Amino acid sequence: MLTFLDNFRNLDFLSVIIKIVAVLVCGMAIGLERSAKNRPAGFRTHVLVCLGSAMAAMTGQYILLVLNLPTDITRISAQVITGLGFIGAGTILITKKQTIKGLTTAAGLWTTGIIGLAIGCGYYEIAVIGTILVLLVETLFAKLASKVTTNPEFAVEVVYNQKDSLDAVLRFCKDRRLSIVNLKIHTKDDETGALYSSGITLRGSASPEETIHRIRSMDGIVSCEMIW
Repeated sequence: MLTFLDNFRNLDFLSVIIKIVAVLVCGMAIGLERSAKNRPAGFRTHVLVCLGSAMAAMTGQYILLVLNLPTDITRISAQVITGLGFIGAGTILITKKQTIKGLTTAAGLWTTGIIGLAIGCGYYEIAVIGTILVLLVETLFAKLASKVTTNPEFAVEVVYNQKDSLDAVLRFCKDRRLSIVNLKIHTKDDETGALYSSGITLRGSASPEETIHRIRSMDGIVSCEMIW
């Protein structure tokens, strides 16, 4: 703990002003980085989340220490943490290719709220360290993550006339070390009888073209086409 900050950890006017300034600086630092990358939650959102969290923490302290009312000062902070989850969920998007975007921004928003709570409680040290670490994760770590190779995903639609055929397809995918990311099964009728259709999203190093060719040659398979 930095002792020279001890005079600014309470609820006097000067301490409140310093806390608000610290909140604005930390929220702006994280928000500007997100805005520069055109993320769903940018500059203003991060500042408001950080400011609101700090105000919630200070309000809890004020009710207990100034108004002398019986209360649990951690309850308001706990509700803030829960509410941040709903805000962060609004930044998460699922693309047409069933990939998820916005998780980093959502996690950053949640962490920014915690930073605001720390500042509101007067814990400036952890707030500054947290802000620096968030910026490192969202910049330096992003470059490291981009260098990590991941197996691509692809989706196929398999039409078959025997229920057991799907089990055979799934076993084949497992043997080929293909991860099944998503599976949707539908039933449809035509003139020849009942047909079953399954949309399967796969991830792995196997060639999509070869995988589709092998599935088409299996018993009970009517067709197998690549969706994306």
